[in-house]
Amino acid sequence: MRTATTVEASGGAAGTVEFVVEAEKLGLDVTWVAEAWGADAVSVLGHLAARTDRMLLGSGVLQVGTRTPVALAQIAATLADLSDGRFLLGLGPSGPQVIEGLHGVPFARPLTRVRETVEVVRQALAGEKVAHAGRTVAIPLPGGDGRPMRLSTRPVDVPVYLAALAPGMLELTGRVADGWLGTSFVPEGAAAYFDPLDAGLAAAGRTRADLDVCQGAEVAFAADEDELRRMVAGRRGELAFSLGGMGSATTNFYSAAYGRQGWAEVAAQVRERWRAGDRAGAADLVTDEMVLATTLIGTEAMVRERLRVWRAAGVDTVRLYPAGETLGARLDTLGRAIELVRGA
Repeated sequence: MRTATTVEASGGAAGTVEFVVEAEKLGLDVTWVAEAWGADAVSVLGHLAARTDRMLLGSGVLQVGTRTPVALAQIAATLADLSDGRFLLGLGPSGPQVIEGLHGVPFARPLTRVRETVEVVRQALAGEKVAHAGRTVAIPLPGGDGRPMRLSTRPVDVPVYLAALAPGMLELTGRVADGWLGTSFVPEGAAAYFDPLDAGLAAAGRTRADLDVCQGAEVAFAADEDELRRMVAGRRGELAFSLGGMGSATTNFYSAAYGRQGWAEVAAQVRERWRAGDRAGAADLVTDEMVLATTLIGTEAMVRERLRVWRAAGVDTVRLYPAGETLGARLDTLGRAIELVRGA
């Protein structure tokens, strides 16, 4: 498996850059830069392209709908040039709270929007004149004076990754993407993801070998069982936030994903408590099994064995979120995890 991590610069760009530079020295293969609802990813990626030499750099992810498809193609072409071909374009639909609540852009037809955006991005990056008459993307604008144009940049092949949790988006990923950026992953329940993913691959005449399966999880090492119990207890609140606080009153892709992997009842109860304002009660409902199943937390022997399970399940790239209160502690955790991945 390849190794990766995800960073986000809202907490301070200087510390983020230092972490990535040191992670490259440890042998990390890929760094994804998140955007979420904080610092933008594009400027950070441009800076990292100048500060790194070997590792791949990806947008993890740029939210479809907040930029035009051609603007996304321009970003991809520019970052590919600045990084000497090391850039990966990660795209995702996000959710209604961020897209509508923060950006003021309709969240309608997210599946169609992602599909049409990928089509236009690839058309523009290939050096073709951009013309698309879709349900969410219309270029040139109908009824106007515009004519199809092509980018003035040279054609470039940039791998496209899609962030997907729902079955429809997973099937689309199998059909059109070069990689899948996943989360909330439970190897024992991986069929909930891989069945629609494989259906999309088969429909496009492709196999798993044509897709980089990139899954992420927090990694932390416990010295003994007592420390492990404290770690797991501390993560219950974070998982409760994903299940109850992410998304909107009607849409939470994380809760739905956990439900499809065997925790539908608990996920629904956590979400209900969280939305009622009972944060502590929501966290209490999260079980140790749920935390351990979707993270790489444990003793070194436990994490090593869990990585083998991830590899056997079909993960090609493991995205590591290293725990630690300081930069040095996070890097120590990351270094230990990279060595375990190499031996898994």
